[in-house]
Amino acid sequence: YRDLHTFELQAPTRLIEWARGNRVCVAGYGQSDGNEILQLIPPPTLLTKETQGLCPERDFKVECGGFSERPVYSLKYVPDTSLLVTSGPPDSSLHVWQVSAENSDVIKSVSTIATENGTGQSWAKIATISARAPWVLHGSRLDRVQITEVESRKNVYTAASRGSEELSNLAFLDCNTLLLCCATGRLCLADTRQPQSLAEAAPVPSAPGSEQWCMGTRHAAQGSEPSSQPVARLSSSGLLTLTDLRKTSELLALAKARVPSPGSEFLCVSWAPALEGYLAISGFDGTVHVYDTQSWDSSGREAEPIFVHKGHAFGGAGGTADSPLVTVHTWHLQKPRTLLSAASDGSLHVWDWVQPCGKC
Repeated sequence: YRDLHTFELQAPTRLIEWARGNRVCVAGYGQSDGNEILQLIPPPTLLTKETQGLCPERDFKVECGGFSERPVYSLKYVPDTSLLVTSGPPDSSLHVWQVSAENSDVIKSVSTIATENGTGQSWAKIATISARAPWVLHGSRLDRVQITEVESRKNVYTAASRGSEELSNLAFLDCNTLLLCCATGRLCLADTRQPQSLAEAAPVPSAPGSEQWCMGTRHAAQGSEPSSQPVARLSSSGLLTLTDLRKTSELLALAKARVPSPGSEFLCVSWAPALEGYLAISGFDGTVHVYDTQSWDSSGREAEPIFVHKGHAFGGAGGTADSPLVTVHTWHLQKPRTLLSAASDGSLHVWDWVQPCGKC
């Protein structure tokens, strides 16, 4: 490691979200009520673009917080606002939160976005954008995808689909283009200007058993088309596919990750925003694996990670005998090789690995 910071949360968390001012938002999922939503100030070394030397302050600090009466399974910061949107069981409704001003340390609930036929549906997957107005893209199944204006709670778009597969991820590629990933691995492109149109991307390889899939999208580089960024899909058996959305009829690359056991409900794959061709996966055990995809092809051979973070698997919070499970990870927005990860024991880690010799 080049650097490693740890922080112990009061409850397990399944999400980490960057907010304005390089703040970090986390929320608990383990309780039926009283789940914390916290905004944390990262250690000073993470607030600068350049790596600093020794720093006396190495911990996160709680800046403000609140409590949710239901488990928080997804949390998204609404860009250019002080709002957060959360979702979680027992239904597909959304909850909007206000991160309070500087003179207050409270995150308070301000509204609820009810969904049509929300009762009985699984919790909603969400994505946010503020290109035109603060919007939230949400849905639990392919035939129940909507865009809602966060502040007015007005529905501005409903996707048309004859399928009803459960969704694992949603993403805005830009203010008009949406990408939907089903738990079966099916990828669908939608355009808000053409509500009746839903285009399918390349199917995933067939595999025995009931595979669960998730996806990771990369923010487009300035001046490039969002569709030029490859989409990664990860299965619960460790299969990884890369798809170029400009040529959806075929897979760009296929690889197999070496995983100890089938993945959990916490499957996560994400692209490095400041490091070309690198992605990370987690959700199989107490580790996070980082890969360089630039040499991958369509052979489906086993991929070797360039780095494995094992910090959660050793000396986790609480001293339990069972190894913690990594529930989520995310990349630092500016520091190329810095990641944040959280585990089922409430541990939050920030780590930066040293680039292997010969790849500097």
